[in-house]
Amino acid sequence: MTKIIIALVFIAGVTLIWRLTPSEQSLSEADLSLLINPDSTKQNGEMMEEKVIRTEEEWKKILTPEEYYVLRQKGTERASTGKYDKHFKKGVYKCAACDNVLFESDTKYDSGCGWPSFFTPLAKDRVIYEEDRSYGMVRTEVMCAKCGGHLGHVFDDGPEPTGLRYCMNSVSLKFEKKEE
Repeated sequence: MTKIIIALVFIAGVTLIWRLTPSEQSLSEADLSLLINPDSTKQNGEMMEEKVIRTEEEWKKILTPEEYYVLRQKGTERASTGKYDKHFKKGVYKCAACDNVLFESDTKYDSGCGWPSFFTPLAKDRVIYEEDRSYGMVRTEVMCAKCGGHLGHVFDDGPEPTGLRYCMNSVSLKFEKKEE
């Protein structure tokens, strides 16, 4: 019984600390829309393609087990284990599930958090946001606007010009090198 009480007190304390950490607070849709360029709704002059809708069984056949866990079940890869954490080649980062172009390498930076970080998506219509209250925290989840896949979270402790840190899972992304 004592172990259970100690565990509950520990969990309550950790939850309180996380709730008091400014970078972990949820950003409102209004805050995000002010910081992201509202006119950047096209990529190379083209609008984003139609939404991708599949059954969970179809997703399981298309995605690896790790991709399915992160993209469809809102999982998270362990910090500093993803292939794009320390990856800084020129190109674009796409959704691993549907090829939606999400981020340009010019917006990627080393935040030191253990996950690939970007200060803005390619265009406002490429991602969607949802409040995430899992694990006793309030965060802003970032999902692919084309397929609804979980990408990661956005925080308000990033660099200028946006002040945002899009903390993404490497497994939810795939990189396409830019021809030089």
